[in-house]
Amino acid sequence: MNKRKPTRRRPLTKDRVLQAAIELADEEGLDALTMRGLGAKLGFEAMSLYKHVAGKDEILDGILDRVISEIDIPIREADWKEAMRRRALSARMVFTKHSWAIGLLESGRTMGPNVLRYLDATLGSLRSAGFSIEDSAHAFWLLDSYVYGHVVQELSFTQRPAESTTDLPESLRGETVESDYPHLIEMEEHARSHQYSFDVEFEFGLDLILEGLAHTAT
Repeated sequence: MNKRKPTRRRPLTKDRVLQAAIELADEEGLDALTMRGLGAKLGFEAMSLYKHVAGKDEILDGILDRVISEIDIPIREADWKEAMRRRALSARMVFTKHSWAIGLLESGRTMGPNVLRYLDATLGSLRSAGFSIEDSAHAFWLLDSYVYGHVVQELSFTQRPAESTTDLPESLRGETVESDYPHLIEMEEHARSHQYSFDVEFEFGLDLILEGLAHTAT
């Protein structure tokens, strides 16, 4: 009688640990990212992870650096406005997929090589375009605030029940209410007859910001 050989588990590597950590954070949020939870996802005891990472802080630094590497960084020779536009579009896509990374990026964690490259390339593009160091800081802050805010609003909107995204509650109906809030009623009717697009809204605001910033470059 032939005995079945036990299935060998794929060996752990730092690369596997970090990739699994990203998946776990995407699926359940950063609060679920514990050494025990990560070990369970990989099929190993938590203590086995310490052969590849020093602890949770190294994991957080590592997954942030990996996520930021997915963003298109500006090329110094490219037109600054197009470079900033591409960066913002790419960042929105990446942060929508990995929304937890926004908090990590702004938390003052140890910055890995990809994070440093991303920050330096963005500032370098603005400085090469003639922005002063002060205006470069303003522009960077403004663009990131717009991207982060849009991501948060977009994710919150998509998590709402479908029937609540355009319809006013029953308590805000009737002739009296309609006469008191004519613009709100008008907007509801507009929303019913037009297909809302997050992409269109994001690019509309982004282009306005870039046009405004163009006046500060010398």
